Amino acid sequence: MRQWWVLTTRGLASIVRSGEIVFALASPVVLAVCFYIPLKSQMNQTMDYASFLMPVIALQATAFVASAAAVRVAFDRVNGINTRFRTLPMGLMTPPSARLAANAVLLVASLFCAALVSLIIGWRPHGGVAGTAGLFALAFAVGVALVLIADGIGLLAGTPEATSQVLTLPVLVLGMLSTGFMPVEKFPDWVEPFVRNQPISAFADAMRALNTGSAGSIVPALWWAAGLLAVGAALVVVATGRVRR
Repeated sequence: MRQWWVLTTRGLASIVRSGEIVFALASPVVLAVCFYIPLKSQMNQTMDYASFLMPVIALQATAFVASAAAVRVAFDRVNGINTRFRTLPMGLMTPPSARLAANAVLLVASLFCAALVSLIIGWRPHGGVAGTAGLFALAFAVGVALVLIADGIGLLAGTPEATSQVLTLPVLVLGMLSTGFMPVEKFPDWVEPFVRNQPISAFADAMRALNTGSAGSIVPALWWAAGLLAVGAALVVVATGRVRR
């Protein structure tokens, strides 16, 4: 437990020292400014665009935390930190569990900032205590799954630059081709099936349902979250075992 605590505080110190905490807090603000301000005049004619945009602001905040986590662990590998850990009497899963704890703190801070900026642009929680808690619990679960996947990729990738490239493109494509920024009816007919059934759309639709007190669209998101958590946990175990050889 003491080793886990020391490594967790080391990770938190690295997050503060590198400026990640600043970018984690600023990324929801940048996303809101870049999409809400230019699109609100068109989208507010048919919907409450601040409430519609809120889920993707939170989800993109978690994606940023995951990307930062992957690059951080990749730098640790390049700098020989993992090699040093192999020489110490330390449990196999102590380093990854400490990294997860530090990243969880960053996730909470980033989601808090996402909620704050969403409130400023006009989002309001209408799902009661249970719905609002469920909304943020789902966003946090998605963030933990992304952090685990990113941690595994960071351990396996050859360089921090390669890690960043592997993570950036899927997040960008899935984010833009989702119902996070506009309804599925706004997309061309040929791409609508993909937009409707991909995970970002499932998460965004479920978070909107929780925000309005409806449970109709939650089940697909729960399956996606459980699947991503399983993939992330397996990837971390495999990557940690390979690093310790």
